[in-house]
Amino acid sequence: MTLSWQLSSRRTFVSSLFATGALFVPGVFAQELTKTPKQTEGPFFPDKLPLDTDNDLLRINNSITPAVGSITHLGGKILDARGNPIRNAQVEIWQCDANGAYLHSQTDNKEKTDKNFQGFGRFVTSSTGDYYFRTIKPVSYPGRTPHIHFKILKNGKELLTTQCYVKGDPGNERDGIWRSLRDPKDREALTVPFEHLPGSKIGEFAANFNIVLGMTPAG
Repeated sequence: MTLSWQLSSRRTFVSSLFATGALFVPGVFAQELTKTPKQTEGPFFPDKLPLDTDNDLLRINNSITPAVGSITHLGGKILDARGNPIRNAQVEIWQCDANGAYLHSQTDNKEKTDKNFQGFGRFVTSSTGDYYFRTIKPVSYPGRTPHIHFKILKNGKELLTTQCYVKGDPGNERDGIWRSLRDPKDREALTVPFEHLPGSKIGEFAANFNIVLGMTPAG
């Protein structure tokens, strides 16, 4: 059984879970029309993009050595203000590696950078607005709770930059950017469960993060 077949099979399985709502938590449908709050891009958007920018952040090109960290399947939908799926939107994510280092020349903990972690990825949404990434469960670093940065673009225009947080992480209440969200609904919109993937024998996680834009983009 080849690695590429295994990855393809796993992605198909996880995608079917997202599509059927098996990974949705109670109340998520009521939240889908809550406008996703904007958040700071932060200082560590990659200042030099990697050669590989696909949606699998655990392996760079055809490397056989995976990144360190808890494998996480991250997916969801990109929706417009009326709840309609947005297709052909470009979803970008970036996050620090398991050692707290970003894909940036000024990152902290630079000497411990995981050379096998892609750090940045892109995905173009399907006709149903779905996106999917394979990455690591985010970790904390000094001053920040675990989080993943998101940027949504359509027709070359940036529509939203935000961040996704881990529900139940004790660091959230100490994080200044998370606490800047005064409205509980805004916090709920950006804070999602990272749950163990059913049937996984290697401790994989899955998270569903839907993004609702406060506008209806053309095209």
